[in-house]
Formats: sequence, C-alpha cells, structure tokens
Amino acid sequence: MKKPYLETMPDEKGYFGEYGGSFLPPPLEKPFQKIRKAYDELSRSSDFLDELRYIRKHFQGRPTPISFAKNLSRYCAGANIYLKREDLNHMGAHKLNHTMAEALLAKKLGIKKLIAETGAGQHGVALATAAAYFGLECEIHMGEVDIQKERPNVIRMQILGAKVVPATHGLKTLKEAVDSAFEAYMSDPDQQLFCIGSVVGPHPYPKMIRDFQSIVGFEAKQQFKQIAKVDLPDMVTACIGGGSNAMGIFSGFIDDDVKLYGVEPMGKGENIGEHSASLSYGTAGVMHGFNSIMLKDKDGEPAPVHSIGSGIDYPSVGPEHAYLHKIGRTKIGLCSDDEAIDAFYKLSKLEGIIPALESAHAVAFAMRYAKQNKGENILINLSGRGDKDIDFVVTNYPPQILS
Repeated sequence: MKKPYLETMPDEKGYFGEYGGSFLPPPLEKPFQKIRKAYDELSRSSDFLDELRYIRKHFQGRPTPISFAKNLSRYCAGANIYLKREDLNHMGAHKLNHTMAEALLAKKLGIKKLIAETGAGQHGVALATAAAYFGLECEIHMGEVDIQKERPNVIRMQILGAKVVPATHGLKTLKEAVDSAFEAYMSDPDQQLFCIGSVVGPHPYPKMIRDFQSIVGFEAKQQFKQIAKVDLPDMVTACIGGGSNAMGIFSGFIDDDVKLYGVEPMGKGENIGEHSASLSYGTAGVMHGFNSIMLKDKDGEPAPVHSIGSGIDYPSVGPEHAYLHKIGRTKIGLCSDDEAIDAFYKLSKLEGIIPALESAHAVAFAMRYAKQNKGENILINLSGRGDKDIDFVVTNYPPQILS
C-alpha cells in the first residue's frame, strides 16, 4: 500500500522534492542537529505527546469548532462556506498549536530562553504565552513598522513578560524581524531555542511546525462530516505567507480528493514591492536557511514586499508549499488589500466574527470561489481573530466609506 503523504515528506535531509534542506553558517550546524535529534526522539515519546494533548485540551481549549457561515453563504448565493475556528484557540490564533510544543521541546532540552520573530504579533503573543506557561524567558523580534501597526499585540507580549526587540533596518517588517532574530540567536545558540513561527527555516522546522499544526486538519476532517453531513469538503483554503496555518489544515486532507487553495497577498499591484505573492511571481532561491520560491529584486536579493496583513508580508514561502504547488497538488488564489478589507467587514457584519486581516484573505478568495461554484462545500481555515487589526482598519478604512 502507498504510504500516507505525511510519512514520506520531507526526506531525511529535510527536502520536499528540490525545496527545503538546511543552509546554515557553521556555528549553527551543531545546535540545529541537536534540535533535529531531540524532535525525532520526542515526536515518538508517549510522555511528550500525552503532555501536549493535555495542554491542548486543558489550556488551549482544543478542539476548536467548525462553524457554518450561513449568512455569508446566503450572501454569496453559491457554495456553502464553513469556518475552522482557530480564532477561538487560546490567544486568538493557530500559532499556539506550535509554540506550546516548541516550548515543551525547549523544556526537555534544558533550554531556558525562547527567541523568535513575529509579523502580525500572533506568533509573538503565542510564544510569550508558552514561555509564561513553562517559566521560560522570551525575546521577540518585530519590525518597527509592525510594532506601530499591531500595537495591541505588542502590549500583550509585554504583559506576558516577553522582551520586544524592534527591527529597524530595511523595510522594518517581517523579513527584517527574522534577520534580527537569527542574529540574536547566533550570539548564544546553546542556551536559546529559536522558535520559528511558520513552516519555513532550516530543517527540521518546516516538518516540525507542520506536524504541530496538523491537529487543525485532523480535527477538521472529523468535524466536517458531522456538521456538513458529507464525508469531505470540495475545497479547503487558507492564507499563505510562510504558510503554517495552510499546512496545518491541508495536512488533514492531503491524501483525499479535495481541492486545496493557498491564498497569497496581491497587496496593491503586480510590481515589485506592491505584493507578497511568492509562488505566483517568485523563483527558486535560498533565504533564512532554506531553499524555496522567493521574490527577488534585480540583483537577485530578497525583494521588498507588501501586504495589509503583517503576518503574510514575507518574500518567500514554506518549502512544502513550493513543492505541493509544483507537483500540482495545491493551487494558488490571490487577494488584494481592498478585497481583504471587504471580506474583513463582510464576515464581521454578516456572521459576527471579526477575522484577522491575514485570515480575511482566505475569506475573500472563498467568497469569490463560492459565487462561481454553486452547490460545493468550502472549508476556510480562519486562522486568527482581528482584535489586533481593528485600530488600523478603522483608521485607514473606516466602515462608512465601504459598500
């Protein structure tokens, strides 16, 4: 019998086809080998898995439900739209699914400090939460632009005890936050754990984060049959920046006859610096220790990017997403800033659910798809709630000017 996809990918060197791997400076090779060995052992440990299950049930509040968006479905007058409610996960996003596991890994390794990057702040809040739970130090690197834009999440990180370090170079957004966090991690890799916030980075992080996030897809597959009264959705969709929430929900359906759409941010246009649509406009390249598809400038360096969603304005994408897109298993949808804002308000007004701007990209694409595919069943991974975005949205896109 053919093995399930998740058991075959990546290979032992962390490659998904030609993408992935580990491209590290010599000082980091040994610490990453240690992380790889620890994860391989702990992922098969019943004690580790039992503790993780306890945390998910009694601290995170899993399983998160699936909601039928009946009013949004009626508005679109086409397909039925369902939402996997990761916004109801503790702290309001899917990120806690992997940060609690990463912190538990650090605890098992005897490491006392967690370090990470964040864009929209959801990963930073989740890691600060995990650090508080396990009694660990926490340092979060965040672009100066995003610190201003996502102020509520910055305050939450600080209340939880994390040190927030601004990235002040370049565009001062997510890529620069990753640069800054890597630099800080390299100063003492033996006493810190770099808790990458998506399915990106050197092996084993793309696999490890996918595995921790796969709970979303496995739950959704069981729940969907109960709520929709059919075995499987016709289409599953999620936003993609690095792509952790998308790989999380795709994992549950990857071996099934289900269409999988990752939604990339088209921002303000097709020119370099106006969008963050890596798979749509990028080429192969190495950045932040892994090989994938990335947006490049005329000199072949990571290009400037833009998205209204701070968590998805990244010039590359997880290597597994690059692989799945290349072999045709996943398809790409696009969503502009304006479409995301429209979906943000539509879901809020029609369903009483305020989505994160990142998640609103998937909602916008699903609305467009629903209108064109009458009778189908769509499942969206609603990866986070929009508390963090409301000040930015109402200041720049006040509701009275929208239709």
